[in-house]
This record gives sequence, structure tokens and C-alpha cells, in this order.
Amino acid sequence: MRRSFLISALLPPLAIVQMCGTPATAQSGDYQAKLAAYLQVREPYEEQATAYWDAVAAKRRIRNEKRRTRQTVLLEDYVLEHPPVYSGPPRPVDSNAPPGPTPGELPPIPLIAEFLRHAETHFGFVPDRASETDFKRAYARAASAAGLTRDQIVGVYIFETGGNGTYDMQAGVTPTRPKAISPAVGYNQLLSTNTISIFAEHGAEILTLLRNKAKALNGPAKLAMERKIEAVKRMIAHSRTGPQRWGDWDKMAKTTTPGMGIHAAILDRDIGPMLQVQKLATSLHFARMKGYTAPLSASDLELMNLTGDSTGLDMIMMPDEYRARVPTANFFQQRGYDRNPVARRTGVVAKLIADMENQMAKGAQNPGAKELAAAF
Repeated sequence: MRRSFLISALLPPLAIVQMCGTPATAQSGDYQAKLAAYLQVREPYEEQATAYWDAVAAKRRIRNEKRRTRQTVLLEDYVLEHPPVYSGPPRPVDSNAPPGPTPGELPPIPLIAEFLRHAETHFGFVPDRASETDFKRAYARAASAAGLTRDQIVGVYIFETGGNGTYDMQAGVTPTRPKAISPAVGYNQLLSTNTISIFAEHGAEILTLLRNKAKALNGPAKLAMERKIEAVKRMIAHSRTGPQRWGDWDKMAKTTTPGMGIHAAILDRDIGPMLQVQKLATSLHFARMKGYTAPLSASDLELMNLTGDSTGLDMIMMPDEYRARVPTANFFQQRGYDRNPVARRTGVVAKLIADMENQMAKGAQNPGAKELAAAF
């Protein structure tokens, strides 16, 4: 110890700095070399990817305009090449960087516990939970009342959850994997943005259904339902603050704690089935409004649930001869496509639909699917 002290005392300050800084400098130089090698491959890929996804967006606008003016959508109105795939090295990690997210890293996705905490804090709302059997029965009743069939509901449930999902299942979360890949929850994996948009657009209908339930109750059960109704009124009012557009609802859902709290309503035995059924019933209405009068199969409905009503209907109305040639990338934004292994694996629309139907057929034998089918 004394020897080290004496050596450092005899050395000039610059020599001490150089001795202490050499390992960090070497690490920094190694990182910069790796970063340069990464960027040399990544930057050309980013240019190609940007051009590709810009073309996808441009073709989508053309199709939307053609449908608006009742023109025929042609094969040339789709991008027929598949998106570029990055095959270079991963971005290196700078060991000397301060703590925090790395470049391009997204903030963590809230979990159900956070939705519940924010719901109680901001709205005084605690969902009334149910058993799986009871929730499935409530879901089936709500679906039937909305004109949805057993085959549609069970098919969507199988594709979204594998045929064994629970009503509080969050995308990506398992007993051994606590990190979510999406805020999507439930039998048809409703997004937090969906929950807010449904309250904003269909809040009056939801309140009417809850008030009708309250009329049939007495005593403590009636008081509990009335408290629930008041909490839901607060949620609806909050969902209607600010501009009423999808992008604004999405911002509310993902960046504000009240918005996160609203998503807890999907876990309630009375409200959750209404929210999920409303999402699917809106798809039925959208198809009819756009002039598509044929019955929607389970895979048709799931296409609309998976990609959005307009995009899903785009695939449903596509001629069979197009489906084998049109890449699935035409119906996603880049980030959504990158996170969707089914769309990437199947490659084209025909294979995506075939994969959906195959999964639905196989999953029909799973206990959860059988229990949901029996609830109708």
C-alpha cells in the first residue's frame, strides 16, 4: 500500500491520468470500431428499409383512394417485393455509457399490475374479477347479443391465445417470462388504445347496459354496481378529453397514467366482455358499411382484429389470384411487421390466411376453446 502511494506521489499528474485512463480508452476505441462496423452495414439497410416502407404507405394511400371513389384495386397497387432483411451485426453496447435506454430502445410496456394501480388511483376503480368459466359465459352472452357467432368468437380466441388463454392474459407474459411484448389483454387481445377508443365512442351504450344490470340487483350488489357505473363515467369522460383521433388515444394510452388505468376495465366481469365484443362488432359493422355483405369467417374477422378494420378488409376483398403474390408487409407498418412473427413467416396473404385457419382448426381441441364454445 505504501509502495503504491510513493510511486503515485513521485509521478507527474499527467502520467497518473494516462495510467488510470488506458483501460477505458482501449474500451472506448474497441466500441468505436465495432460501432463503425455496425453502421457500415446498418445505414445502407436503413436506407433500403425506409424506401420500402415509404412505398408500402404510398400504395396503401392509392388503394384507400380507389376504394373511396369505387375504383377497382389492381395488383399493381401493392408492393410485390418482400421487405429487406437486416443480416449484419447487432448494435454494440458501450460499456462506458451512462445508465439508461440504448439508442432505439423503447420504454418498457406496462403490466396488468400497473393498469390496476393507475385505475384505482385516478378513477377509484377496482375491477370485479370472475372465474374463467363465468367470464367466458358473460363473453358468449355479449357476443351473441351483438350478432357474433360461436365460430367467429372461438376462432379469434384460438388464434390470439392458442386456445387456452385466460381473460387476464397479456401478450408475451408467461409464468417464466414477466416482460410483455404488448399491452394487449384478453380473449381477443384488446390493446389499451382500443379500450380508450371504445369508451370514447361507445361509452353511452356501455353505461346503458350497466344501468340495466343495476336495475335487476338489490342491496349491496346494487350499490357496488352503482359505484362501478360512477367510476366508468369518470373513465369515459377522461377518454373524451382532447382530440378524438386514434393517434391521440394511442398517446393517452401509452404515455399517461390515467390512460393506462382505463385499460384495467377489460378485467372486469361486467365491462370486459362488452369491450372485447364491441371491438369485434365494430369490425362487422365496418365491413357492411363498406359494402361487403358476405358472412365473415373466423379468419376474416381475425384479419380485421389483427391488422385493423380497413387493412383487414383490404385482404378479405382481395381476389384469390392476388393473395398468393401480395406480401403481408403491405398491411403493416414496419414496427408492427417486425413484431409479428406470423406475418413474417407466412410471407404472402394466402399463406397468412391458411396459417390462421390451420391454427384455428388445431386449437379447437384445446380445453379453453372447448369451454368457450360450450358457453354459447
